[in-house]
Amino acid sequence: MQENPSEKICGLNRNIFFTGVVSFFMDFSSEMVYPLVPLFLSSVLGVQKSVIGLIEGIAESTASLLKVFSGWLSDRLGHRKWLMVVGYGISTLSRPLVATAPNWGQVLASRFLDRFGKGVRNAPRDALIAESCEAPNLGRSFGFHRGMDTLGAVVGPAVAFGLLAYFHGQYRLVFWLSMIPGALAVLTIIFFIRETKAHPLDQTEKPKLGWASFSGSYKFFILVVTLFSLGNSSDVFLILRAENVGIPAAVIPLVYLVFNVIYSLGALPAGILSDRIGPKPIIFLAFTLFGFIYLGFGKASHPVHIWLLFIVYGIFMAMTEGVQKAFLATLVPSEFKATGFGLYNTLVGLAMLPASLIGGFLWDRLGPQATFLYGSVTAWLAALLFIFFLLLPKSSRVASVNQ
Repeated sequence: MQENPSEKICGLNRNIFFTGVVSFFMDFSSEMVYPLVPLFLSSVLGVQKSVIGLIEGIAESTASLLKVFSGWLSDRLGHRKWLMVVGYGISTLSRPLVATAPNWGQVLASRFLDRFGKGVRNAPRDALIAESCEAPNLGRSFGFHRGMDTLGAVVGPAVAFGLLAYFHGQYRLVFWLSMIPGALAVLTIIFFIRETKAHPLDQTEKPKLGWASFSGSYKFFILVVTLFSLGNSSDVFLILRAENVGIPAAVIPLVYLVFNVIYSLGALPAGILSDRIGPKPIIFLAFTLFGFIYLGFGKASHPVHIWLLFIVYGIFMAMTEGVQKAFLATLVPSEFKATGFGLYNTLVGLAMLPASLIGGFLWDRLGPQATFLYGSVTAWLAALLFIFFLLLPKSSRVASVNQ
């Protein structure tokens, strides 16, 4: 789908602009909850670290199974918008479960539903972004989306921090209020997003849930990212490490806010840079940087170290999320766009379960240093494998971006 100048808002296709607005509101909602959940589990419900890792791993990985099916279904039916409505709606409706949770089982149910909704919406949304821009602007478009998404993640912890301080640690009230921006996200999709895939695929074109439709470069990239994800345990371990090193629980949302400010400010410039020099050098540097960041979290001994590490972690995230998806879009056949994004999201999400289980186990048995050293090693191994892409010429890409 080619960009229509009359449909641009702030220089962006209207779908890309409003998809950014949707993600702003949803991350506003999610990040009011996410940095507080591990603290709520450990301080209010008295849950062990290994159980917290289990909760995050199950929630992320089990719901991730849905991502490939939602992408496949989106390509078959020819719908992006309404699957987004369903996905964002489910995530919003998960909030009352955590707000009323008497035990960790109900927190798990809430986290699972929230991630289930993400599994429904992510692949159709990413396909909609890719179909709403021209190939030379992929990095910019995905970078804008990640920037808006993360801007919501700046506002969310800031609001959570203010509410938690004002209402003296009333976690449950914050969880209830997080439904408001979630509802605004759903309404924005309904009234402002326009469908991009107007017709379902012909019977001969319909994608299958397998590897046959995808190139060797796509498959190898998925392998590299999955390896990296096996060491990238849930961010709850970063939050718990901050508390472990001595940052007060009420201040942790502020630390997370600083991380997201850096992430938000860096996402669009990283996307623009990837359009100019290519995404491959940026992805390689990001994997390498992550290894040093996790090494730093393992060795941290003072709250100042945690603040600095979260700042650098924000730079890493700005270099990764949007840039990886822009690169992925060049490897996926246009007729199977959502299916390709769905496979990517599913495998990366599934890796969260062993990553979080291993991270929690290492923390309980050997201490936090072991958890973060494990993450460093897997990141550097992924960086070594990614050198394969650095050696390939641009002409070797077998799948083009046909909008």
